[in-house]
Amino acid sequence: MNTLRERLRDEARRVESDATAGVPSPCVSICRMDMHTGFCEGCMRTLDEIAAWGRMGDEDKRAVWAELAKRIDAEESKT
Repeated sequence: MNTLRERLRDEARRVESDATAGVPSPCVSICRMDMHTGFCEGCMRTLDEIAAWGRMGDEDKRAVWAELAKRIDAEESKT
């Protein structure tokens, strides 16, 4: 697994384990959409998730982070 994916997965675990902390954006400033997956190549969010992020509450943001962890795991299992 590449270092970027490892960092995203580690952050997803931290967000999941600390329900009292603020929820950071997963953006890593690599903003390109993969047309095959529909995910950003940097943060693995969908366009809808990216667009809605600023309006989401922490619970919804944590749900996105949980999805990111699942996406990373699924990507890893393919290799």
